[in-house]
Amino acid sequence: MWAANRWGYDAPVLEINANRSDDGIQVDLCPEGELDAYSVAQFREAFAELADEPRVIVNLSGVQFMDSAGLGALIGGIRRIRESEGSVVIFSDREAITKLLHTTGFDRIVPVKDVYKEAVGALDEDPDA
Repeated sequence: MWAANRWGYDAPVLEINANRSDDGIQVDLCPEGELDAYSVAQFREAFAELADEPRVIVNLSGVQFMDSAGLGALIGGIRRIRESEGSVVIFSDREAITKLLHTTGFDRIVPVKDVYKEAVGALDEDPDA
């Protein structure tokens, strides 16, 4: 699916999938495309549907671009999950996205992992430790 992006050029729209792990104990939220001011409402809605999930991995490996609106939506979604006593971890194997998360200090509020298996393991760690 393609649509005009903020500069008027054709670009992929944001697609979001939520997949439950084979063992059923975690959900992966997987946005693909650009996570920006034009798509952030869709991302917030998907995150809100997972607010009561006890274990969530936000898999950003399919995100090509993220702006401050995307970061804000990510913070809001994390807050909702934590308010429900849930655990959330960010997985990103995209160097540009991972660098953005580290540069902005995002990794101080939530674990950011670039290896999926480490992200799964981090779900069991105490975020306040």
